[in-house]
Amino acid sequence: MAEHTSSSITIEASPADVMGVIADFARYPEWTGEVKEAEVLARDEQGRAEQVRLLLDAGAIRDDHTLAYTWNGTGEVSWSLVKSQMLRSLDGSYRLAPLDGGARTQVTYRLTVDVKIPMLGMIKRKAEKVIIDRALAGLKQRVESGAAADRPGESGGGDAGGRP
Repeated sequence: MAEHTSSSITIEASPADVMGVIADFARYPEWTGEVKEAEVLARDEQGRAEQVRLLLDAGAIRDDHTLAYTWNGTGEVSWSLVKSQMLRSLDGSYRLAPLDGGARTQVTYRLTVDVKIPMLGMIKRKAEKVIIDRALAGLKQRVESGAAADRPGESGGGDAGGRP
């Protein structure tokens, strides 16, 4: 099994608010930095995103890839690579754990990336760590700025219909 990289952060918001931002793929270009486009291609019977096409520009890595999402209750979402130009695999997850009775959330991001071009394991893990740290910092800033609440009539679900 491939090695993975993971990191956690505490966000001053409920798990539902955090998941609402994670699930809102259409707004990823507003807060992720590297994602320039996001398009939901398929949804499950609950309206949550099952397949999402992402156009990524992370400097050295530019890719147009599709991810398949699996929703595990309201506290976890995982994804795996369906197709890509530069990646051999991309598996990850967000796990949310309520803290202080649900007033805060511990978010753990886990990621495994394998690129088609040869890359030393140490360099690959460093790249994974940078991706994770940026994603968690962006997520924290987005959620704590009240972005989940700025769409009247929605619970932050956006494109995923209330969906990591």
